[in-house]
Amino acid sequence: MKKIEHIGIAVKDIEASNDLFGKLFDKKHYKAETVESEGVITSFFKVGPNKIELLQATNEESPIAKFIEKKGEGIHHIAFAVKDIEAEIERLTNEGFRMIHEKPKKGADNKLIAFLHPKTTNGVLIELCQDIKE
Repeated sequence: MKKIEHIGIAVKDIEASNDLFGKLFDKKHYKAETVESEGVITSFFKVGPNKIELLQATNEESPIAKFIEKKGEGIHHIAFAVKDIEAEIERLTNEGFRMIHEKPKKGADNKLIAFLHPKTTNGVLIELCQDIKE
């Protein structure tokens, strides 16, 4: 793993949260997009060398909707940048970690993503991210 890529925060209202975090960081978000496959609208803030991703569910079956229903708004996941996501999935599986995604899929911010199951990471949802090479 190369670095923390971003921290994901589950929110009920992305517009209100953009305003809130915009005031907190004293800047506007730099990117927003919908990821249909995950049922989310995302919004990204750059804070120094770090990124914060806000996530709002687009439907009641979205993982974010289910997370908020169980735990409320708050930190949802920590994402780590990796050089080769397929090799990292294989390495982590061989180390005994359970993957939610056995194969990488397209995520927000031009990334391939895969999540580790939090039952194998002390309750922390971990996302692996690799830049999509174009």
